[in-house]
Amino acid sequence: MFNRGARASLWLNFKNNPLFDISTYHPTTYYEDMQRAVFCLCPLGWAPWSPRLVEAVIFGCIPVIIADDIVLPFADAIPWEDIAVFVAENDIPKLDTILTTMPTEVILRKQKLLANPLTKQAVTFSEAAQPGDAFHQILNGLARKLPHDGSIYLKPGENILNWTAGPEGDLNPW
Repeated sequence: MFNRGARASLWLNFKNNPLFDISTYHPTTYYEDMQRAVFCLCPLGWAPWSPRLVEAVIFGCIPVIIADDIVLPFADAIPWEDIAVFVAENDIPKLDTILTTMPTEVILRKQKLLANPLTKQAVTFSEAAQPGDAFHQILNGLARKLPHDGSIYLKPGENILNWTAGPEGDLNPW
């Protein structure tokens, strides 16, 4: 199975549960539904990642990450452990209990962090690149993987590169 049965397990366990809004189609109210929801399911799909992560962050919905091997994007800019709920794929049948027993103060803390404009900015692509946006995060991630000597790239004590230090025209991604 392309998703190790996670989506099928969600469907089988919760399709008739009134606490869950699960469908087999993409309703026209999809984004409005996400904005109203407290939790948004982010199960793995073809790969151990999901565009729903970005959608959940943008709409302030607590991501419920159901992907055991996920490599989370922009981990140096987004405090995933603080804003998301992680559920092991084998624990899907217990998902309703996991979510309904979460203390209110934990939910409110996650929602407050999700409301932070810097968190949303880290997953947003701007028309012109801006410090802290998704384009910036991608470049920083790539810079950390590049072999380099001490004279270029990240200097000791620097957490990020200043990608916007060049001419303004260089900031347009296309």
